[in-house]
Parts: sequence; structure tokens; C-alpha cells
Amino acid sequence: MTDTSTATAASVPLAPRALPLLGHALPLLRDPLAFIMSLSGYREMVRVRLGPSTAMMICDPDLTRQVFLNDRVFDKGGPIYDRIREVIGDGLSTCPYPLHRRQRRLCQPSFHPTRLAGYGAVFARAAEVKAASWRDGDVLDITQEMMTLTTRATMETMFSGSLPAETMRRALADTSTIVTAFFRRMMTPALLRRVPTPRKRRYDQARNRLAATIAEIIAERRADPTDHADLLSTLVGAVDEESQGGQKRLSDTELADEALTFFLGGMETTAITLAWALHLLATNPDVQHRLQAETRQVLAGGKVDPAHLPSLDLAARVVTETLRLYPPAWMMTRAVRQDTELGGVRLKGGSTIVLSPYLLHRRPDLYPEPDRFDPDRWVGGQPDRAAYIPFGAGARKCIGDQFALTEAILALTAIVARWELTPVGDQPFRPKVETSLSSRGLRLRISERRASGTGDAELRAATPRSASAQPSASASAPAQPSTPPGTGGCPVKH
Repeated sequence: MTDTSTATAASVPLAPRALPLLGHALPLLRDPLAFIMSLSGYREMVRVRLGPSTAMMICDPDLTRQVFLNDRVFDKGGPIYDRIREVIGDGLSTCPYPLHRRQRRLCQPSFHPTRLAGYGAVFARAAEVKAASWRDGDVLDITQEMMTLTTRATMETMFSGSLPAETMRRALADTSTIVTAFFRRMMTPALLRRVPTPRKRRYDQARNRLAATIAEIIAERRADPTDHADLLSTLVGAVDEESQGGQKRLSDTELADEALTFFLGGMETTAITLAWALHLLATNPDVQHRLQAETRQVLAGGKVDPAHLPSLDLAARVVTETLRLYPPAWMMTRAVRQDTELGGVRLKGGSTIVLSPYLLHRRPDLYPEPDRFDPDRWVGGQPDRAAYIPFGAGARKCIGDQFALTEAILALTAIVARWELTPVGDQPFRPKVETSLSSRGLRLRISERRASGTGDAELRAATPRSASAQPSASASAPAQPSTPPGTGGCPVKH
């Protein structure tokens, strides 16, 4: 007997304006966010064509969570991860299901809370150095500034010390070239991706140089297995007692893949999150002034320190809200590994699933006034784990979330404690859509903050609005995520 209660994928509506051969590739390339938001009227799923292939776009938070939780069937794969694998191989963020559990066990000690305390001190120092390097009245390429900050911090936390200035400059340039190329390569048919254009040659050169830099560092560390109290030492020394066939440690290839995974992610996504947070503060001076009051009260004239994190409540909510509006991993793909059913629709093995935190985070039925920057929507309550997903969910949830949380909150505090931020020009700034929601080209003007006392009015200004002025903490209005204060961009693609 035929099961008539389950629909076929062909019965799911096809998004409008698909072109022959190209499908929806052109609108995705021209204005990806507008195209994604044009699908917000589909409450469960809609079909999208990427060239000759069709993918299923999931628009419902509960169905999205089902995909995240069942990573055996909905595995890492699809065009996004195919392109990322070109650079980082089968690292933790891209490896298929059969490899993931072992790699997760081997990488987990690198993010143990006892290690994070030391990383936090590195983040605080790097943020203070960066904030002290600016001058009153400077107009900054804020994304580039944040990239140099996170590069320095990532280098030290991963490799227990900064690399030579020229090596770091080259690594930063190579990272920018690689990341910028990801999204266009994802949308380009395979045959055209192999054409040796100047852009393709620059991409290949950057990828090879960055891989060579990481390989050289790993070879040196293998020769000196002393624990340097950094992330790489933990990866080198990690032992998985559950591994079969004697593979209890990461091989050189696996170690290089993991190092590249954390290096690229630790630099880029956290830098972008910080840049967007500073942009939102610059364009919302009332929130910026409240945050300045909080930093003045908590730091009391001193430098930022990891011990301050529990008291930086507004800073935490600012970055949480930044991630809602500009989740770095704005779109994700999954590969269906076997015939299955999702939301009453039969899906064949080999098909592709598309997920979009950007779409879910801006649904008005989930977030009142979804386009408004409102850190106070995160006061109190518990998170809706299906509707707020900047780090993914399930077994593949970002392993480095706390690492990035700490870095982002300390950096934001160090900057706001010293500087007033204002926009440059009157035109709204739009994201540069790549694999991440890039803030490339964002410029802000900084002005030195004048020392002043902390009066009663300023302290009241730092206090959240009353509960009556906020959306209720319910399934339709998610509240504070269950993480320590400070929520930054995750250094691993989900």
C-alpha cells in the first residue's frame, strides 16, 4: 500500500524566478540576502535551484533543529562545505559524520575551561594593544582593524606567540583572499571553477601559502612536544582512548586540517562579529552610551580582564543581538545521506538541504521588530534553541563558541571603554555577502572619551528597560542564550 500521508520533494513549491540552466544562482549572486528574505513567506520549506541541482530550503525553526540534531542523516555537505574543504580538508567543521565523533573527542581538550582562562588573558591584552594604537579623530577600516586584532590573538592562543610581522601580514592577506572567494566559487559551476583566471590563480596561491605556513609551524611543534599552554600543544598531545585501529592521536594531515580550521575561523568570524557590533553601537548612540557607563563602572579606570566577564551584562547582550542580526554563518548546507522524511516530505539520499540563520533570526513571528537593534530583548528568560542558532545545534554545534565568546566581549569592552564611535557618511552600510556576512569596507570615526565620574543618571542609563517595555520571554521571543556573559562569532563554520 502507498503511503499517501508523506509528500514527495517535487510537491514542495519552487521559489519563483528560476532561470534555465542557472536556476536561482543569479539572484543569489546579485543580492543573496534579498533573495533569502524573499522566501520568508514559506513557513516550512521551499525548493531552490543552484544551477542544474535542486536544494531544499528549510524555513521552519523546528525543522531546522531536526536537521541539526540528526547529523547522521543530515551530514556536513553541499556546495558550501565542498568549497571550504578545498582549504581546510576534513577538519572538525567540515568532516563527514563517520570522522566527526573521533575528531571532536580529540579537539575537545583544547577548549576546556582551564585553557580558556589563559586564552582570555591573551584576548584582553590584544584588545588593549589595538585600542591604544588609534588616535583621536581617526577614520578606521574597522573590519581590517578587527582582523589584525583577532589575528594577533589567534596566533598567540594557537601558537603561543605572534609570528613575525611579515608572516602575519601575509596570513591576513591570504585569509582575506580565500574567504572572499568562497561564496563566488560556491555559486560557480564546476567546469568554470577550473578555468585559470587571475582570480583563480590568486586564490590558489593564497591557499597554498597559508597551508605552507601552518605546516611549517606544525613541523616545528612536532619536533618540540613541550606543552606551550596553547591550542596547538593540546591538539598535538590529545589522546582518544576510544579510537579504533591505533588512531589515538591526530595525524599530521589531521592536525594541519584542524589548525587551519581554528586559525581561519578564529580570525575571520570573530572579527566580523566585532565589526558589526561596533557599527551597531555607532548607529545607536543611546546603546553605546549605556555600554560606556557599564564599562566605566566595571573597569573602574583599569584595563579589561577576563575576571570582569560576569559583570559585563550589557556588552553580552549587545553581541548576542549582533549575532541575531548578522550571523556570520548566514547560510549552511547539509547533504542527505539516505532516504528520509522531514516535515512530512520524503527526501532522497544525495539531496541537499539549505539552512539560514539569517532568515530565522529576522522572522517577525519569532522576533518582534526583527530589523531593530535591541539588546534588551535578551534580558531574562531562556533561549528558544530552535529560533536562535548562530552556533548551530546538536553534536555539530560549534566547539569554539566559548573561545569566541570570551574574545568578542573583552575586545568590545576594551574599545568602548576608550573610544566613542560614529558613522562616516549618511548612507546605510550593507553587508558584503560571502560565506560569512562580511563587513569589508566598513569605516567608523573614533573620538577619545573624556574621563568623567559615574553619576546616578549614568548608572541608571546602563540598566535594562523594565520588563514591561520588552518582549516576553517565550517561544515567540527568544531570550538570553544559556551561555556565560559574552556571545561572539563562532570560529568554526556550522
